[in-house]
Amino acid sequence: MIYIRRVDPAEASVLTKIAKSAKRHWGYPEHWLAIWDPQLTFSPEYFVENESWVAIDGERPIAFYTLLDKDGNAWIENLWVRPEYIGKGIGKQLFLHALKLTHQRGYKFLRLEADPNAQGFYEKMGMHKIGERLSAVDDQLRTLPIMEICLG
Repeated sequence: MIYIRRVDPAEASVLTKIAKSAKRHWGYPEHWLAIWDPQLTFSPEYFVENESWVAIDGERPIAFYTLLDKDGNAWIENLWVRPEYIGKGIGKQLFLHALKLTHQRGYKFLRLEADPNAQGFYEKMGMHKIGERLSAVDDQLRTLPIMEICLG
């Protein structure tokens, strides 16, 4: 049975492994993963300072996300799912959890910056692209979609 609870900061190393394996799932070159390593490495302090939620299967963390307030809007950061659970509805459960929390808290919008491989998933969740951010990795330009869903 899958349930969602607040992240325990002591789980930082396990959640780091989830993030790294989820990013690797998309087939990025290993040297890109090395470049992204600092962004995919989470300290216990990160989870103390940022509201984060974890999906648990039995007693095993299988996915997590962070919910932030940026300029009065709710933002999802770091929604990561263990590769063996991708496509099994876990990401959807976490997304709906975030949607419920943000709606209860009176936010008008929920936003995120998506990995290009995840854009289709977020569109299925009802989000639409409102912008983009250009990012370079190893001198290769990437376009990261900025997604939004209206909660009103």
